[in-house]
Amino acid sequence: MVQLSGPYFAPRVGTAPKKLVVLLHGLGADGHDLIGLAPELARFLPEAGFFAPDAPWPCDMAPFGRQWFSLQDRRPEAMLAGVERAAPLLDAYLDHLLETHGLTAADLALVGFSQGTMMALHVAPRRSAPIAALVGYSGALIAPERLEREVVSRPPVMLIHGDADEVVPVEAMSAAVAALQRVRIPVQWLVRPGLGHGIDPIGLAAGARFLADLLG
Repeated sequence: MVQLSGPYFAPRVGTAPKKLVVLLHGLGADGHDLIGLAPELARFLPEAGFFAPDAPWPCDMAPFGRQWFSLQDRRPEAMLAGVERAAPLLDAYLDHLLETHGLTAADLALVGFSQGTMMALHVAPRRSAPIAALVGYSGALIAPERLEREVVSRPPVMLIHGDADEVVPVEAMSAAVAALQRVRIPVQWLVRPGLGHGIDPIGLAAGARFLADLLG
């Protein structure tokens, strides 16, 4: 099995991490892309360590970067197969982090961007113990119709999306919210006017406050 690894940002307080935040990057990026969010998030979560694993496979649509799954075939069944192939790798990585640091699921949060959000929204509700929180930027829920029969835990979720997103339309956020509500997963959402496929300061601060309320 592929073992995930990537950059790390240590707690601001200078101790071993008492909370863990795992940052899941998008297609064609790597862990270094999202670890740049850690200093801002750490202002709200000074006891948290931030981990940004590289996705398991080289991006097949660019000469650089990584992918959680291929997006060359965007049929729903192909995307679901890709998510399901990567999910055990992410699960094993999260289990390893918790075991290494002697922490529990209640000390863990996921932050995803784009394809990283797709991974987070697939994996978190299927883990046996609910994580503390999930923040997803500019993403989507793959195979929402599967969630009702596969949901195991119900971690609080916040979804943030630009209404000018040209890569993952903002309607994907609305569909994810509806699916999460159907299975009684608590979900908040924020639409950022004029924002394309990215994270802006207001969205980042909103996600950070959400994490601090639930993880801090």
